Amino acid sequence: MAELDLNGRLSAWAKLRHDIADSDNPLLDVWEYWRYAPFIAYNHRINPQDPESWTNPWEIIANNVYDDFTLALIMAWTLKLTPRFENIKITIQTMVDKQHSRQYNIVCVEDYGVLNYSDTGPVSMNSWPDSFSIDNIVEVPRPA
Repeated sequence: MAELDLNGRLSAWAKLRHDIADSDNPLLDVWEYWRYAPFIAYNHRINPQDPESWTNPWEIIANNVYDDFTLALIMAWTLKLTPRFENIKITIQTMVDKQHSRQYNIVCVEDYGVLNYSDTGPVSMNSWPDSFSIDNIVEVPRPA
């Protein structure tokens, strides 16, 4: 996906959203699609706690670089932009692992599971260690 031009990336993303409508494991499909996205350490222009600072999904795909939060956001929007998930509550929870001094932006999909926590794919809700504390929770709206 990353090596495609902008039109190719947008087309591939549209196909993914179409395919997960009937998928047996839509969270796995989303994780598989985004797991090799070009990664940067931190995007200073986006504040996870301020939805007004978020770029829209098409701008994120156009920029084609993802930090932990924009990756979580594009995963959430991939789901939200399908009829199957448009009315499902999806949140991004910023979790802090105090024991390892690490932060995660976890996509929590009501009654389905969690994305962007494990390098091995989606996991069940509340499967993170007791050393985690919630720093922020924001509900992800369907983008306009």
